[in-house]
Amino acid sequence: MGEKVTAIFDIGRTNKKFFLFDKDFKEVYREYDRFEEIEDEDGYPTEDLAKLENWAKTTFDRIMAMPEYDIQAVNFSCYGASLVHFDEEGNVLTPLYNYMKPLNQEIIDSFYEKYGPIDEFSRVSGSLNMGMLNTGMHLYWLKTQRPAIFSKIKYSLHLPQYLSYLFTGIPVSEYTSIGCHTNLWDFERNRYHQWVIEEGVDKVLPTIVPSNHLIDIDYKGKKIAFGPGIHDSSSALLPYVSSISEPFLLVSTGTWSISINPFTEGALSLEDIKRESLYNMRIDGSPVKVARLFLGNEYKLQVKELTDYFKVHKDYHRTVKFDEDTFFEINKDFEPMFKWKSIQGNNQPETTQIPYDKFEHAYHQLMLELVLLQVESINSAIGDQKIEELYIDGGFSDNDVYIKLLSYYLRSMKLRTTDASLGSALGAAIVISQTKLDPEFLAQNYGLKDQNPLKTA
Repeated sequence: MGEKVTAIFDIGRTNKKFFLFDKDFKEVYREYDRFEEIEDEDGYPTEDLAKLENWAKTTFDRIMAMPEYDIQAVNFSCYGASLVHFDEEGNVLTPLYNYMKPLNQEIIDSFYEKYGPIDEFSRVSGSLNMGMLNTGMHLYWLKTQRPAIFSKIKYSLHLPQYLSYLFTGIPVSEYTSIGCHTNLWDFERNRYHQWVIEEGVDKVLPTIVPSNHLIDIDYKGKKIAFGPGIHDSSSALLPYVSSISEPFLLVSTGTWSISINPFTEGALSLEDIKRESLYNMRIDGSPVKVARLFLGNEYKLQVKELTDYFKVHKDYHRTVKFDEDTFFEINKDFEPMFKWKSIQGNNQPETTQIPYDKFEHAYHQLMLELVLLQVESINSAIGDQKIEELYIDGGFSDNDVYIKLLSYYLRSMKLRTTDASLGSALGAAIVISQTKLDPEFLAQNYGLKDQNPLKTA
């Protein structure tokens, strides 16, 4: 018999990944693929669901037939805000609509006229007004604009749960997908929001199970335990929650910088909503406070302008290391100089002003301004709680200027960086193992590094 392993499908918008992990959560096998997008009936680009289904099944069957591996369990980590609708016979009724697909403003207005006011609704549902990124709004759109299709729906499943259903034939809903800015949940009453009942949307949502729920299936003559799938952001948080005992905040950086507080206390306030804080869910349905910042996107736009202005190579910004003298010189008479393109900020100038003759100086100024916004976002996620440990993962974890500045402005916190390249896949394996991780897990598997704070000027 081959080595006992857990199989994980890790489905991103771009890369489709398949992993095998051993009993110690070490990766022993991986495959990557990517598919061209297709168009929905309105000509909007979207995931090729049929190709994804075929790839998942053929990949799994092929690996299952390999004698060197003995697959014991399977789970699915996927991007959120995406629903698959199918009828009584299991026929998929619509494309896998892209969560960026624009909605007619009249539909959004009619929803909040019935169930608002908008800020109060957002506070209770832990969801900002984000169009199709709210899967509840997606369902409301289908019900009001395409009622013939909605009337045929037997079940609507979030993508992780649909992939699990493909193998098990058992439809379930799961907390982390329901709780991911969907508009579906009432965090004060800890149940579906009243609008879901009033519109009859609850009838297409199957039974809710926790993320560590296992379904034992006889799959082609072999007994295998299948997980219900998990939302990728919640999955990426799991290795931290499972191995750290003290309260902490995780900042997952990339196109979006997401400050994640898994130790939330109390309900969101209207002030939280104004600061664009929202709720995700832990695997048992308890809330996770999240603050979003479009950090990576803004960084990309501003760095391109700096690169063109100073006529340096497009990757030159990656070589810039933190310089203490440059920072203290800028900080001494600090004034904002950048006009943001994709984020909101206070006291920004009407246009970007660059009074420097060196790229490095302008870059330090940019990073200082971005980090000040990051600090605001982190403080929003923490609220009034006492949290002393801060973890940074993702693309900015190895940006020397970002990390040094963050360590300066948050010097009362213990700051650590991790290299969590397996992030969500590993979390999906851990959740169905129901294993309590060793406290050294992050150090051994995630390249955990302590970051020493700068001395004050």
